[in-house]
Amino acid sequence: MNIVYTIDAVREQVKAWKQAGLSVGYVPTMGFLHEGHASLMKQARQDNDKVVVSIFVNPTQFGPTEDLDSYPRDLDHDSDLCESMGVDLIFHPEPSEMYVDPKAYVNIVGLSDHLCGATRPIHFKGVCTVVSKFFNIVTPDRAYFGQKDAQQLAIIRKMVCDLNIPVTIVGVPIVREQDGLAKSSRNTYLNDAERKAATVLYKSVLSGQTYLQEQAKTSPNIVVSSQSVLDVMTAVINEEPLAKIDYVSVVDALTMEPVETIDRDVLVAMAVYIGKTRLIDNFSYAVDRAGNAHEMSIHGATNTVNANDEQAVNASVNK
Repeated sequence: MNIVYTIDAVREQVKAWKQAGLSVGYVPTMGFLHEGHASLMKQARQDNDKVVVSIFVNPTQFGPTEDLDSYPRDLDHDSDLCESMGVDLIFHPEPSEMYVDPKAYVNIVGLSDHLCGATRPIHFKGVCTVVSKFFNIVTPDRAYFGQKDAQQLAIIRKMVCDLNIPVTIVGVPIVREQDGLAKSSRNTYLNDAERKAATVLYKSVLSGQTYLQEQAKTSPNIVVSSQSVLDVMTAVINEEPLAKIDYVSVVDALTMEPVETIDRDVLVAMAVYIGKTRLIDNFSYAVDRAGNAHEMSIHGATNTVNANDEQAVNASVNK
């Protein structure tokens, strides 16, 4: 495994691989890697001849009061994990390598207006800009993203579709701790009391899932209101004194816009502050054309979409 720090070095290596007829998988990360990242690398290793991981804390996706400076970093640990997962190349650039007097940005209108985009208004512009740059640099055949960041996954899929970027986007299921908390680099911010309190996100997810399952069994012909699900889930969160809700929402799985009734495929998503740490979680809920529930997942399944196929992109989001 090699670690490189410049755009030219990445391009040179990937060019050699592709000239040899080898496929390239790519996993973008901000470092401080955990089992969730490892699951992305594992899938990339299975699908491709070569695997590239980028480690870059992207300054353009952080707001002025967010945790850019304090975001955890540990390159030695990250390198060890990457090597153990069979990664071939780590790209670890400095901000000055990625941004030289930047004037161009990528912004996906609509999909980024709700959920995390509503309270972090510059976040997805920064994400789309840096991911598009990495796609241009690495030119991967496939790129891997976690379903924990479901809105990000939908936005990236739309971006590569609209911009005709020749990469297949693969969504990989959420990886959880034994008590259900979704794996996140920001979990390290939590003290012992906060870590215990953070399980309320998963408890809320389960309560929403259970409610929808019960409604499907007892009242299969009645369309469930989104508010009824939200009432159940927020009640669980509000029982935890250390938790403060940023949002709990039911949105259309394709457009990310809020819906009043669950008569289509939806994403049920939340962001909750535990102390000063903002954590997210979600589950998907799919219905058939008659409005009957037929699929629900808090872990998801690996889903692969050729980003140049707009119909496939739109049909696969969060299923």
